Amino acid sequence: MIKWLAILFTIFILLIVIFADVGILAHYVGFIHKVPWGDKAGHFILYGILALLLNLALFRARPDQSPTQLVVKCNLTLALLIGLEEFSQQFFANRTFDLIDLTFSYLGVVCFSTVAVVLKKQDAT
Repeated sequence: MIKWLAILFTIFILLIVIFADVGILAHYVGFIHKVPWGDKAGHFILYGILALLLNLALFRARPDQSPTQLVVKCNLTLALLIGLEEFSQQFFANRTFDLIDLTFSYLGVVCFSTVAVVLKKQDAT
């Protein structure tokens, strides 16, 4: 079940990125930019949830591996992909690269991955 949630949420994030790149997303969630720090909260929450779901799915798929190693590998991969996506925004007229957005994305990954590790430890006891 968690694997499918991770897959579906990954697709959801990809659709958000594509819609933002082509300028469609602003028509549907443009109000977020009117909320103070709404965009930053979105980065934190969406990428955090993605990290949580991916890490929990990896814990179940690879019970023989160290949870810490799985989290590090997953988070480094996510950090690379998130960084590339944020950097790529420079090449789209509807987007702008923002280091603060990137920072909030990374903070979401770290915070929600910590939640995943805590849940894994509770599950093990």
